[in-house]
Amino acid sequence: MLVKVQRLALVMAALVCAVPASAEEMRADEARHFIAGKHFAYNCFDGTNGNGRIYPDGSVAGYVQPGGKGPRRFVVLPTGTLRTSGDRYCASVRGLPFEPCFNLDRTSQVSFRGSVSGLGFAYCNFVRRSTRADLQPAPTYRLRGVRASAGGED
Repeated sequence: MLVKVQRLALVMAALVCAVPASAEEMRADEARHFIAGKHFAYNCFDGTNGNGRIYPDGSVAGYVQPGGKGPRRFVVLPTGTLRTSGDRYCASVRGLPFEPCFNLDRTSQVSFRGSVSGLGFAYCNFVRRSTRADLQPAPTYRLRGVRASAGGED
């Protein structure tokens, strides 16, 4: 059951952000274009947070920290997990007795809020991040035996 909850949390997180007064609702095709292939960090109403990417094929990969406590877990959801159903963006998660659909509101050029349809209190806020945002800094290398040129010599 914990795995199912984590999967749903990741799906929700991959779809949701803080809604200012000027939020603009996104329909399925617009949402797919805005979200697909991009990396987002997210924070949810219950403290769950993480980051990940939703791919154009509907698969999802990223980190989730349920409730904001304990270790982050890497989760991968298969192709077709996220899909359009009419004008809605929905999730197909194995083991859930229903297929949740989402209300998606663009909150800026780089953020959106997603909530489960019919459960407005269950939301996540998403902010686009750079592709390298969560990578460790590259180590610095020193070359031995190489001298800086004084310039002008050929």
